[in-house]
Amino acid sequence: MMTSQRRGIHLDQSELLCTKGCGFYGNTGWQGLCSKCWREENQKEKQKQIQEDWALAERLQKEEEEAYASRHQQAQLQPTITPFSKFEERKTKEKSSKVNTVTKFFIPSSKTASKKDAPLEAQSRPSPSSSANRHSSVDNDHATREFIDFLKPLKSGREIFKQCRAFTESMAYKRDMAADELSECVQDFYQNLSDRLHTQFKGSSEHVESVMDQVEKYMMTRLYKEVFCPETTDDEKKDLAIQKRIRALHWVTIEMLCVPVDEEIAEVSDSVVKAITDVIEMDSKCVPKEKLACITRCSKHIFNAIKITKKEAASADDFLPTLIYIVLKANPPRLQSNIQYITRFSNPSRLMTGEDGYYFTNLNPQTDDLRRGRLLFKTRPLLSFPQCCAVAFIEKLDGQSLNLSSEEFELHMTGQASPQRPQATGASSGSSALSQGHQRVDPLAGLGERQEQVMEKARQLESDLIDWTDEVEQKVQSVLESFPPEAQNPAATAAASAIDSDNVENEQLPPPLQPQVFAG
Repeated sequence: MMTSQRRGIHLDQSELLCTKGCGFYGNTGWQGLCSKCWREENQKEKQKQIQEDWALAERLQKEEEEAYASRHQQAQLQPTITPFSKFEERKTKEKSSKVNTVTKFFIPSSKTASKKDAPLEAQSRPSPSSSANRHSSVDNDHATREFIDFLKPLKSGREIFKQCRAFTESMAYKRDMAADELSECVQDFYQNLSDRLHTQFKGSSEHVESVMDQVEKYMMTRLYKEVFCPETTDDEKKDLAIQKRIRALHWVTIEMLCVPVDEEIAEVSDSVVKAITDVIEMDSKCVPKEKLACITRCSKHIFNAIKITKKEAASADDFLPTLIYIVLKANPPRLQSNIQYITRFSNPSRLMTGEDGYYFTNLNPQTDDLRRGRLLFKTRPLLSFPQCCAVAFIEKLDGQSLNLSSEEFELHMTGQASPQRPQATGASSGSSALSQGHQRVDPLAGLGERQEQVMEKARQLESDLIDWTDEVEQKVQSVLESFPPEAQNPAATAAASAIDSDNVENEQLPPPLQPQVFAG
């Protein structure tokens, strides 16, 4: 029975938004900013760095020119030495030759130009030399075919495909780049292509989003192995840490988190199982949108379970503790890697608004100290918690968060103690665990009674079958006695026996026919 006064996790929705107050959802990968504000801040820093680099380059060039002028004057004062200008002329020629050689690599050949007007299917086929070195998977081929079929009706479909294919191929040479730099390359491509599509479709956002979804699916399917959990990051280390942490918290109960869900209800239990399945399934997807869809389905199952239990619409304060409980129960594989992958390579507009962005923000940890969740406890005032989302809560979970002392928390973590179920209220003083045990024993007792009834009816049926068999035998015997069989004629029987005897012993019969060869 749920009490009216409860403890739980309270989260103000404004705390999930961008710290600059633009109204979009923020993200930990962008220091609490939305993708739009993050790009603006990043561009400012880049511009500042570029200006500093230009200033340094100009200063070094000026120093080099002064040094050159000084050496040139000294060379004119010493005519016996070979003029420095001839040396510089040779160096200039060598430099220009090298530049021309390098430039040839970037000049499109006639073969490349001949492919300009080729159909999309021909452009998508790798050359013989590249096919020998590249083994494309079935998923890559399927994604390419789907992308080509989607772009065929579009006027600029061939150009979009060429740009996306060229970009994915260029990313293969950037494997050693940092994950943030890879993310920046992808996000810049998304932004530039989206701007061009908005101009082409004259502001039709739905059409642009549809194209961008297909672009993301095609590119991320092909780049998944290169950009998911790259070696330049510590994502794998974080995965192992959070997995070990969740495994150590296996003892946390639904009552400790104050989750408003009653798993004794069959429909609620089914929703909980589906939510756990969806969040685990996230790791099997390659496209950020598909991973986000798993989180969204999981969240909807959570809202459904809460609604059935409370018989009213669920609130955000009910949703977050239930999401934490589902993550603890599921212990999803590579959780941190999947979160970082979505953050780095998802279409930014999808994370800024909509239900996908909201649910992902509740799962993804926020690191800005200004974005704080709160834990409400029925035995003490509000406690400010430095992290407001599911993963961050699990990472920072302590005894105080669960209304336990530090000693009790350590005993539970080391396995020396197990959580006690809350005692049931009313006349009985037994614990809820005992009452649940009795509730499970009662159906078993009823099952035993039903089994006894079935066995009794089976015995009765067996007795009835025996009586029926005896009755049938008696009736058959009575009929046979009432109608005896007719006696046979002894003379006819003897004559038949004599005839058979003569036939058997008769030796005057001709010999059997033998096969003969006919010579025509």
